[in-house]
Amino acid sequence: MHAIFFKEVKMIDLKENQTAWYLIFICWAIAFIATAGSLFFSQVMEFPPCELCWYQRIFMYPLVIFFVISLINLEASAFKYSLPLVILGWITSLYHNLLHYGIVPESASPCREGVSCADIWINWLGFITIPMMSFFAFSIILIILTIFYRRYLR
Repeated sequence: MHAIFFKEVKMIDLKENQTAWYLIFICWAIAFIATAGSLFFSQVMEFPPCELCWYQRIFMYPLVIFFVISLINLEASAFKYSLPLVILGWITSLYHNLLHYGIVPESASPCREGVSCADIWINWLGFITIPMMSFFAFSIILIILTIFYRRYLR
């Protein structure tokens, strides 16, 4: 793990590798949809975000910028900047889901005032909630970045 974050990451030219460009583009699209979705839920649907939702937003929103800069500059530099945010966002969303589904007691929640982190605002198909969508988004981005690293930056 230390080598990934602190070692000089080998840069590749995305102009010459279309598959690598598509992987970064998919990460950008997921981050963009997640960002737009969170803004839609809070601004249009007027669902107030809980404290854990705010943390997940803090980790997701910059990813849109990191990935688009990487796509415009046609280089793979987004990897080393986005991976820590994705890992922290994934851990936060995992904890939020454990709290949301009652595996972790609500007394262990950081949400002391305002909206409870265990509140269910939507429940599509009986299991798709806002924290679950966040977990899926961070998980897919983490999987794609892992594939990207193993295939192009190792």
